[in-house]
Amino acid sequence: MVDSIQDFLAIDFNSALVNALPIILPLLVSALMGGLIYFVYSKAFKGVVFNHSFSVSLALMTILTTVVTLAISSNIALSLGMVGALSIVRYRAAIKDPMDLLFLFWAVTTGITTGARMHYLAFIAAILVIIVLLLINRHDPTSKMYVVIINYTGDDIDEDLRRILRERQFQIKSKTVRKNDGELAAEVRVSRENFAFMNKLRELPSVNNVTLVQYNGEYTG
Repeated sequence: MVDSIQDFLAIDFNSALVNALPIILPLLVSALMGGLIYFVYSKAFKGVVFNHSFSVSLALMTILTTVVTLAISSNIALSLGMVGALSIVRYRAAIKDPMDLLFLFWAVTTGITTGARMHYLAFIAAILVIIVLLLINRHDPTSKMYVVIINYTGDDIDEDLRRILRERQFQIKSKTVRKNDGELAAEVRVSRENFAFMNKLRELPSVNNVTLVQYNGEYTG
C-alpha cells in the first residue's frame, strides 16, 4: 500500500514538473522584463513626486499579465470566461500623466507577448522603446515654460509688471484683486534658465513676493 502511494506521488510529481517546465521560462522572462520596465520608468520619470508604488505595480503587472495569458492560451472556454470576468472590473485610479499610461501599456503588452511565448517580440519592443526614450531625452529644449506668481500691493503696478514680462513671451493665466493687495499668475517662457527678470520684479516697490513654478501642462488657472 505504501509502495503504491509512493509510486503515485512520484508519478504525480513528475507529471507536475513536466507540465510546469514550459511555463517557468515565460515567467522568468516576464519578471526580468518587469524589472527592466521598473528601472527605465525610475530613470525616465520627470514629474514632481515619484510614485514608488506605481513603479512597483508596473513590474508586477507584467508578471500577472503573463500568468493570465498563459492560463487562457491553452483553453478556449477559460479564455472566454476570463474576458467576461475582466470586462466587469473597474479601476478607479486616475492616470494623469501620459507617460505613466505609456509605461502601463508597455507592461501589459510585454506580459501578453511573453505569455504568448513570443519572447523575441518583447525584447525587440523593449529595445525600441528605450532607444526612443534616449533620443527624446537627449533633445533638451533651450526654453521651458514656467508660471510666475506675483503678490503685490496696490493697483497701479500693472503697467510695470507688463513692461518686465513683455521682455519674454508671456500670457496672463489668472489675476486676483483684493482690497489692498493682488496676485497675478502668468505663463512665461524662460530661455537657458535666465531668471534675471525675477530680480526686476522683486525690485519693484509694490511687489511682496515672486514665485516661479515649472509648468507641466496641468495648470488650469
